[in-house]
Amino acid sequence: MQEFEFNEEELKAESEQLQQIRYLTKENAVFARTEGGFVSLEYDGKKYDRVGVYRMFPISDPEHYISIREADEKAREIGMIVDLEKMPKDTAEMLREQLRLRYFTPQIEKIMDIKDEYGYAYFHVLTNFGACRFTIHMGGDSVVSLSDSRVMLTDLDGNRFEIPDIYRLTVGERKKLDLFI
Repeated sequence: MQEFEFNEEELKAESEQLQQIRYLTKENAVFARTEGGFVSLEYDGKKYDRVGVYRMFPISDPEHYISIREADEKAREIGMIVDLEKMPKDTAEMLREQLRLRYFTPQIEKIMDIKDEYGYAYFHVLTNFGACRFTIHMGGDSVVSLSDSRVMLTDLDGNRFEIPDIYRLTVGERKKLDLFI
């Protein structure tokens, strides 16, 4: 059995570093597209071959407070972009592209059918990307009301679907949906 050595000073230094907010700006950060279609970053004298791009407020403020993280399993934050509009135009568009991929959320335009069996709901819907079938777990947080009329559904695989305005659905479609809201 390997003994774990605890270094309190090292842990304290790492903790302080993680608590610092580092702001990424057009003056101190250079983003580039990799051959594989990902994003790399040069910041503070260090090159990150691949970074993850995350929204801190994906629903309420998608253009501000963009977290740039290492692309490993720890996903440690490298820094924060306060406002995408203040980055160079090509950089902002490259980061928006990464965000669209991460937060891909088809909008449900029509509910064709919903079946309820054994604690699961089986949806057959029409989205802005075409027809789709998915399954949600009836309990928990699979259906979240974002406002009086806006609903987010998350399927068993973690895919998100949005109904931007339930009042645009027909009365019949809303009745099918009422069991889950």
